Amino acid sequence: MSIPFQIVILGGGTAGWMAANLFAHKWADKVASKALQISLIESPDIGIVGVGEGSTPTLKRFFEMLNIPDKDWMAKCNATYKMNIAFTGFSPASGIERYSHPFISQIDTFTQRAFMVNSRTRRMGLDTHTASEDFLLNGTLAKQVKGPQTPDNFPFSIEYGYHFDSHLLGAYLQDHAISLGVMHVQANVEAVTRHPNGDIASLQCKDGRDINGHFFVDCSGFASVLMHKTLGVKFISYKDNLFNDAAVVVPTPMGEHIPVETISTALSAGWCWKIPLTNRFGNGYVYSSDFIDANQAESELKQHLQLEDNQECRHLSMRVGALEKQWQNNCLAVGLSAGFIEPLEATALHITQIAIEQFIMAFEEGEFSNRLQDEFNHKMHKRLERTRDYIVAHYKLNTRDDSDYWRANRSNVHLSESLKQILDVWYKCGDLDNEIKRQDLTTHFNAVSWNCLLAGYGAFPPLAANQPGKGDLYQEQNIAQFVHGCALNFQSHKSNLFR
Repeated sequence: MSIPFQIVILGGGTAGWMAANLFAHKWADKVASKALQISLIESPDIGIVGVGEGSTPTLKRFFEMLNIPDKDWMAKCNATYKMNIAFTGFSPASGIERYSHPFISQIDTFTQRAFMVNSRTRRMGLDTHTASEDFLLNGTLAKQVKGPQTPDNFPFSIEYGYHFDSHLLGAYLQDHAISLGVMHVQANVEAVTRHPNGDIASLQCKDGRDINGHFFVDCSGFASVLMHKTLGVKFISYKDNLFNDAAVVVPTPMGEHIPVETISTALSAGWCWKIPLTNRFGNGYVYSSDFIDANQAESELKQHLQLEDNQECRHLSMRVGALEKQWQNNCLAVGLSAGFIEPLEATALHITQIAIEQFIMAFEEGEFSNRLQDEFNHKMHKRLERTRDYIVAHYKLNTRDDSDYWRANRSNVHLSESLKQILDVWYKCGDLDNEIKRQDLTTHFNAVSWNCLLAGYGAFPPLAANQPGKGDLYQEQNIAQFVHGCALNFQSHKSNLFR
């Protein structure tokens, strides 16, 4: 009997179990025929940080691929729907206290061009309406606290993300992966052996077990045990671009109405998330330790949330940056072991899922060899850097003047050429959509998302002295009536969750 091809995943959590599920689902026939064995090694001694976490709509596609309906997993993970991210206090000098980045749905094809045209004419000094949440349906649904489920006679698909307890989601994905044939091994790995050619050979456990594999997946978190510590792949810090390196987190009670959006609020040395779960709010202050210490950050978070001084909080550290390569020798890094871009736009799981999907395609096309390794690494490197650019823009464009932190972000000159070109086109009243296409960025953050950000920060010149009294497509195309008419098809968020 031939030996099965063995994939060994080091580390559980959401990233590890997401990889296990996608491998087992994609290669189900090989698992069933014993040609492939997938094992996940998880230390019983390492705790999981169960914070409230948000996703992009990519996670919706993940569950659709696995044929898991929302009702089967959401209740078990205290999950809620997410239609929008609201940003408060990032650009007060513009006169815009709050702006939205709604997830873009199929029906927005009727209104998104008007939004982008209005943003461009506003850059030319015309007084036009540029609030993204008034053009894009999910922004309106968020304001009305409505969920994404539609009646059968509504002919358009709606994109949405989720909020969830990350610890509970990891446990759910663990059970599902095991049902697909994944082996779960609880053990503490204390050494890694390698073949003469540099490939990883086995994981040596504290209890004496030696776990061999043909291919390894590093999901060991910031420790990056296999890729960084064993294979020596260089870590590239984003410290010059993104200053935040720590967080303090605390839960608060849920009110009567469960929102369908993440709220991100600028504080003195970073920003605070507020994520609604069915049983509580998850809150966290992401900050730079160069500008505020842990005790000060905890006090500021408590003051922001109006909590008592004796409220217990948890402190986390973050390593913001990415490995030079995500696939080296016979090892793939996924999740925090590959890199982390701070959670301002909830991109962590999105990048994790994309990396796994791209690897599966490259590994298959390369006939389960390293033939397409360089191409994969190039794609993922570009995706990480362009995602980083979008996050950097949130800080670079701020108009706060209340702390050294925000002033330092605004004066930061460490910008990529890609970001410089986007901002140059914007401020010179060029066609941002064409620039996004020219740079081939549509699979990262598209032109609509960039317009949400730049218009939301009020990155416009003063209004022209003489206004023509026309040219505002929001008014001329009666978009308010169209969007609010569409919203009539939707029910309350709570009814979507507990039906």
